[in-house]
Amino acid sequence: MASLMTSLRLLTSAFAMSLAMVPAWAEGPAPVPALTLELNAAQPSDKGCRLTFLVNNDLGADLSKAAFEIALFNEAGVVDRLTVLDFKDLPAGKTKVTRFDLTGTDCAKVSRVLINSATECTGTGVEPNACMRKLKTATKTSIAFGA
Repeated sequence: MASLMTSLRLLTSAFAMSLAMVPAWAEGPAPVPALTLELNAAQPSDKGCRLTFLVNNDLGADLSKAAFEIALFNEAGVVDRLTVLDFKDLPAGKTKVTRFDLTGTDCAKVSRVLINSATECTGTGVEPNACMRKLKTATKTSIAFGA
């Protein structure tokens, strides 16, 4: 009986120690690396249509250059224009607001903005296709937006 009690005490102590040594990662999943691009606003400007984007680089590395080719669709769902938006440098862990004036574009006639491809995605330790593979999109406008 004494050996059974000793065994139970040892087992209980071992269990308590193992709980205390649970690594920090067990508390919850680590955030998934992502580049989040939100179409935040589309407003008429003197030049045409001003698109405002909120960009958050959570890839874990600075991007020295990020640019995307986008397709603008008109109200009939037909591609009206292809253009490249250069977001320049995007520091890791930082949210940035960027605006683009699209000359000759009427915001009211834009029904969809499609990210066609990443024309530039460079940074130390960043895969060239990371900007598209890890892209998350959202919109605060009535314009459909995504990849």
